[in-house]
Amino acid sequence: MNEVWISAIGLCGASIIGSLIGLFFKNLSHKAHDTIMGYCAGVMLAASTVGLILPAVEGAGTGGWWTIAIGVIIGALFLNVLDALTPHLHAITGLEPEQHANNSNLNKVLLFVLAIALHKLPEGIAAGVGFNETDSSAAWSVTFGIAQQNVPEGMVIISPLLMAGVSRMRTLIISLAIGMLEIAGVWIGYGMGAISQMLLPVMLAFAGGAMLYVVSDEMIPETHAHGYQKRATYALLFGFMTLVFIQSFFE
Repeated sequence: MNEVWISAIGLCGASIIGSLIGLFFKNLSHKAHDTIMGYCAGVMLAASTVGLILPAVEGAGTGGWWTIAIGVIIGALFLNVLDALTPHLHAITGLEPEQHANNSNLNKVLLFVLAIALHKLPEGIAAGVGFNETDSSAAWSVTFGIAQQNVPEGMVIISPLLMAGVSRMRTLIISLAIGMLEIAGVWIGYGMGAISQMLLPVMLAFAGGAMLYVVSDEMIPETHAHGYQKRATYALLFGFMTLVFIQSFFE
């Protein structure tokens, strides 16, 4: 039982550490903004493929590939629907409705923050399921891998919100709330055991599809809109490889 708590709090804590690092980025030039956003896009691209979709494929087996494909598509469609709702999320950001209506960048930021929030629950479940086994070494491996990934993802959450005009305190609260989803996920995984193991591949695929949608539809076009696309592209590559190396180190 103590192991489950340590895992859950560790995952949430890693997200918060990343968010605290992200507090240093605000009022940046377009060049710096597009570079940071490119890096964030690379992190999310790697997280969606290496961290979510590939494990989902492995968990589903050769005969379950179609469930993963459907999960990815539904995840993208779900974010497509949420895209229409982001202007109505002023209660979350603390900004006036008019500021949402006239700030397309803020709406894009909210969309990929929601995509990150969506995948915290299945990530937590992936860690929690393993603690049902007599040997919990595999669960700890998953926990450490996700925790390392959560640091740059914490920056992904907080930096763009700050740059879009959301207050520092509000961004920290949003980050903490998203981190709490991972705590809930660990305990759901631990509590549901075998049921979570069966549902996990589809949930991972759903979250991966949502993140891919945001990277392709919102983040990459945004980083290529101000004349700094080369810089943003190399930042994306660096962000992608950062998470790939982190993931491979803990396998």
